Amino acid sequence: MTLSTPRKDPAALSEGEQAVVEAVQAALPQSIADLGGLVRIPSVSWSAFDPAEVQRSADAVAGLLDGTGFFESVDVLRAPTPSGELGQPAVLASRPARGDAPTVLLYAHHDVQPPGRDEDWDTPPFEPTVRGDRLYGRGAADDKAGVMAHVAAVRAFVETGGAASDLGVVVFIEGEEEFGSASFAAFLEENRDRLAADVIVVADSDNWDTSTPSLTVSLRGNVTFRLTVSTLGHASHSGMYGGAAPDAMLAAARLIDSLYDADGAVAVDGLTAHPMEVPEVTEEQFAADAALLEGVGSVGTGPVLERLWAKPALTVTGIDAPDVVNASNTLLPSVSLRVSCRVAPGQDAQDAYEALAAHIRSHAPFGAHTEITEVSTGQPFLVDTSGWAVALAEQAMADAWGASPKEVGVGGSIPFIADLVRVFPQAQILVTGVEDPDTRAHSPNESLHLGVFKRAITTEALLLHRLASGARG
Repeated sequence: MTLSTPRKDPAALSEGEQAVVEAVQAALPQSIADLGGLVRIPSVSWSAFDPAEVQRSADAVAGLLDGTGFFESVDVLRAPTPSGELGQPAVLASRPARGDAPTVLLYAHHDVQPPGRDEDWDTPPFEPTVRGDRLYGRGAADDKAGVMAHVAAVRAFVETGGAASDLGVVVFIEGEEEFGSASFAAFLEENRDRLAADVIVVADSDNWDTSTPSLTVSLRGNVTFRLTVSTLGHASHSGMYGGAAPDAMLAAARLIDSLYDADGAVAVDGLTAHPMEVPEVTEEQFAADAALLEGVGSVGTGPVLERLWAKPALTVTGIDAPDVVNASNTLLPSVSLRVSCRVAPGQDAQDAYEALAAHIRSHAPFGAHTEITEVSTGQPFLVDTSGWAVALAEQAMADAWGASPKEVGVGGSIPFIADLVRVFPQAQILVTGVEDPDTRAHSPNESLHLGVFKRAITTEALLLHRLASGARG
């Protein structure tokens, strides 16, 4: 698969298309203000946080969509998770197509990651703050900007005559993407008829930079689990038994080290890479983007973007162990770790998990006992770029940004896309986004570049206008 820069030059806009661009620009202050209102709602979907805030966020999104006056129905709905509990509230707005006009489904999510420690933020995480050309706050980019891009695009579409068109538009704003999308599959099944579409726009990805748009055409999958390593029946005095009795931390460290080779690349038999040509990025540029400390080099071998997009990655994202303040002179009997694996495109996520589990069983040092629980998997994704919707979206990007878009891979995962493909196999899926390399999604000081926000809205509004005008096929 080749990830290349499509040759798309901005075209001369028609009178109607120019009106769409002007409508987006005129409404931009209101779009930013409405986004700020959503950012103020701490809609963290994780189980340890207040679900009432997620409900409040869903209600606010429903109000914004209803306020466009475009949709026949706007509902806040829940679907069951595999455990039988109801998932977090999602918003579903729909306006059926007329005749043989196409239908476009616009997806984003209104839940956000936990903010982390307030002291790590330069401004309060749930107080939207504009500094320079960026809006700071948790969810300002991921993914409440995606939500507002949909709302603002629909507003511009309506203002420029879209309400009189036959185009079908469905907006699905999920409420638990940051917590694993547990009810996503059930939600699709329960609302299959309302969600069915010819084109699905997933606004939850990245752009090449603040002046160059991207269409994401590959995503890594993921496998996460809790790994518990045990060596002792109880804690023992480190002076009396240290040096002979293996403690769990030693065993866990040796086991984790076995997952990597000397270059830091993943060394697990059965985890595969995907052949992919990638644009060139220098080690210096990568070091700056990834915030590597001075003197710290990258891990793995091969082109940087090949490592990020087309190869597996393993990260220990958490450890349950005594903290330094409360550490005593004892050998630890057990240690638990959260392990996260990014799965290369082309490999089944369950196969990747089984390869990891086999490696752990065969490499446990000193006869340590290992237990794997809380397993979660998500499939990788490859876009078929031959469809008419890709060409239409790339031309809209070129016209809105004044720059040719890049088709890119992303090292992150959007596992629910596999569910969309399964339920709607004929739909063309477009993965777009409002983020850029400085967004810091999931991290302190998350931010949105306001110029990117405007161009993302314009892209989608032009896409809606052209779909309504019959520009397909």
